[in-house]
Amino acid sequence: MDLASIARADGAEFILAMFVTMAGKPCAKLVPIEAVDELAEDGVGFAGHAAGLMGQVPKDPDLVAIPDPESYTPLPFIKPGLALVHCDPHVLGKPWPFSPRVILRKVLADALAMGFEVNVGAEIEYFLLQRDESGELRTADGLDTRRLPCYDARDVTRMYDHLTAVSKAMNTLGWGNYANDHEDGNGQFEQNFNYADAMTTADRVITLRYLLSVLAEQRGMTATFMPKPFTDRTGTGMHMHLSLWRDGASAIPDSADRRGLALSATAYSFIAGILEHAQALQGVIAPTVNSYKRTGATSTATGATWSPRVATYGGNDRTHFLRVPDSNRVELRGADGSANPYLAAAATIAAGLDGVNRKLDPGDPGPASARGALPQTLLHAMDALESDGIVSGALDSAGPGVSDYFVKCKREEFFEWHNTVTPWEVDSYLTAF
Repeated sequence: MDLASIARADGAEFILAMFVTMAGKPCAKLVPIEAVDELAEDGVGFAGHAAGLMGQVPKDPDLVAIPDPESYTPLPFIKPGLALVHCDPHVLGKPWPFSPRVILRKVLADALAMGFEVNVGAEIEYFLLQRDESGELRTADGLDTRRLPCYDARDVTRMYDHLTAVSKAMNTLGWGNYANDHEDGNGQFEQNFNYADAMTTADRVITLRYLLSVLAEQRGMTATFMPKPFTDRTGTGMHMHLSLWRDGASAIPDSADRRGLALSATAYSFIAGILEHAQALQGVIAPTVNSYKRTGATSTATGATWSPRVATYGGNDRTHFLRVPDSNRVELRGADGSANPYLAAAATIAAGLDGVNRKLDPGDPGPASARGALPQTLLHAMDALESDGIVSGALDSAGPGVSDYFVKCKREEFFEWHNTVTPWEVDSYLTAF
């Protein structure tokens, strides 16, 4: 069915025609059902430079968001009659190469040309916060103060209304929410849904972040996916579970594996590719200044950071960059809550498939598999990304210049932060000399 037929049959009254910038900002226009035929046929226009990181300057032609009917999502739990559709931005009638969704679509087409389909699962972690009278961030639940709050049943129960509203929304949409828990930091939660093809999962990550933000605001809270909002608390990840499929069967498991993880040679090459490009990959899956406060942390109030610092892989061991929880998937633990899910999936898949193409071997699991420390800062990550032809090539997969633009913008972001005087500097140096 076409978008107009789907929306009318669903009883939609308004549709959010949505795309995300390279920085992950969700952008949308609210389109009434009376204009759905025009939306479906012509898309809807945006000033790309005003939207944010989309590779445009003020004089450039409009971005025209062309809806993907398969991504149509009713949102009655937000507002009765509201729906959402994810869009592929075009410029002058052609897919815009700076669009994260367009980039992922091209990388998935390249994977399919190699004979692979890629499934991805994503773990969505976030904090629920409020600001006190002085503007300082605080945990939304004032009773959530335990030193070891992870999985605490009482903390989960106090957030029952919020968590169950989100869970019911996901299950209404058919996503298969299967768990909702309190994570390692005070005020931190995680809500999970079943894996799907890479594009569907990326769309769902964006949709879920939107749902979480709006539903939290309706209860007087702020949901944040910021990687490290508190110095002494565990950071927020977006762990990605990846599997390769060929001819309807998983290419990951092999019971004859001599290394004991029940993985195939293809799976090991995929792992090796990700490890080979880990430093550059961090620039995409951990794309903010704040990201490196998470991976650079050495301790937290609970005693563990749960964030990788070195590019290693291993079995069911959460200290590794790549964890193999079972023989069906590989879990990438380097990505954080600021990651753009389309770009994160595209870059990771490209890195892994480079390993498959080259038949790379990661070596035995554990410390011996180390491919070096992860970047210390966003600036280091951009240097690694710029010099890595595979990861930068993934960003450029739909057209040239995207990786250079991304690196330039992220370096500017780093220096904007670096040039800002912080309270730490005042505390350390004001009367030190």
